[in-house]
Amino acid sequence: MVVSLLPLLLAPFVGSFLGTLIARLPAERPVVFDRSRCEACGHVLGVRDLIPVFSWLVLKGRCRHCGVKLSTFYPLIELAALGGAVWAVLTVPAPLVWPTAALGWVLLALAVIDYRHFILPDVLTLPLIPAGLALAWGLEPGIFGDGLLGSPLLHHALLHHALGAAAGFLGFAGLAWAYRTLRGREGLGLGDAKLLAAAGAWLSWTGLGSVLLWAAPLALVVALAAGVIQGTLSDKLAGRSALPFGPFLALGFWLTWLYGPIRLGGLG
Repeated sequence: MVVSLLPLLLAPFVGSFLGTLIARLPAERPVVFDRSRCEACGHVLGVRDLIPVFSWLVLKGRCRHCGVKLSTFYPLIELAALGGAVWAVLTVPAPLVWPTAALGWVLLALAVIDYRHFILPDVLTLPLIPAGLALAWGLEPGIFGDGLLGSPLLHHALLHHALGAAAGFLGFAGLAWAYRTLRGREGLGLGDAKLLAAAGAWLSWTGLGSVLLWAAPLALVVALAAGVIQGTLSDKLAGRSALPFGPFLALGFWLTWLYGPIRLGGLG
């Protein structure tokens, strides 16, 4: 029980690291071997400046050294990481709390990076594929359906998850190719295909439809709402305005992992 609650204690610190990762990775800046500094005055931040959420509150959202107002980005990411850990603890069996929390943290980073920069870095997306396959291999019988069946070479669960990874990538890559061929421009990136491959590795091929059933309608609703608010609805409908799909795939991936495939008409 104590081990499964540790993610709650570590989550704000993980969120602080995720904030650094989100800020530096797209800019190709060092993530680990570079000290945190105030973006306004360049002063190196000490330990007391970097306590997740607490430091921001104590300093009233301002730099200790120059007094400039600090962004809410870092405390929000730290709280989001904590929220993901709480969600995992309340939803999945104890043996799956750690992998679920870790999945949520990676998906959070990917969603925010794609939202801000329209990229899904391979360094975050690709490791999810072997991680999902390894988890499928190692699950004890009874946690998820059939558990470990058959010989190691013909492993029932692992085969379905491997097929899911392949189907996720090839299916989405095919859609991207078709879109590019028909519209004469890029519309769906291979980063999305890799993320869907990761979803297949974690969920098996049976979960891919649910990921898209979550992601596509949500993306459409957000796009239409943004078009109405910004007065660019005609551009949205004509496909002339870009919208990152990664955040919606990440959310669909997360919800399907937590709650299983969507059941339509009692089937599924």
